[in-house]
Amino acid sequence: MTGKRPGHRMLGAQLRIPFQAINARIAEDLAAAGFPDLRPAHFSVFQHLDPDGSRASDLADRAQMTKQSMGELVAYLEQQGYLERLPDPNDRRARVVRRTERGWAVERTARASIQRLDEEWTRQLGPERMGLFRELLTDLVAVVEAPATGAPLDGTAEPHEAGRTGNGAAQ
Repeated sequence: MTGKRPGHRMLGAQLRIPFQAINARIAEDLAAAGFPDLRPAHFSVFQHLDPDGSRASDLADRAQMTKQSMGELVAYLEQQGYLERLPDPNDRRARVVRRTERGWAVERTARASIQRLDEEWTRQLGPERMGLFRELLTDLVAVVEAPATGAPLDGTAEPHEAGRTGNGAAQ
């Protein structure tokens, strides 16, 4: 079911391709900034890490991966000096993962990389189309993150997608 023309790609591919382009750009920019040991798999740790730190089990849940896999990523990043594990002040049995200064430098570099790519895509698509794209993505995220009520975002009485009832149940 995969077409060769972009208009015939399934939704998953249409979302995955820009995501992979973002990851590739971040990896390239991080390597150029002195962080050549980071790979896109490591980005999920930084992406889900709260500013004040998070438990590894919470990171695993947010990243939708096993605790063992997240633990391996965290251990590697700790060995490389990007993260540190400290006792959780709320639970002595648990540990909190936090960024070190090197980890914060990665965060700043990645954010600058994303900003530059956003600006490039805005120039290529035009500010109006990029603004609409962002608005639609924001709406889609709200739909995905909201409870399954079936309520549309535009305030109309009926959901937009066919095959759904007013109570959100799929037909």
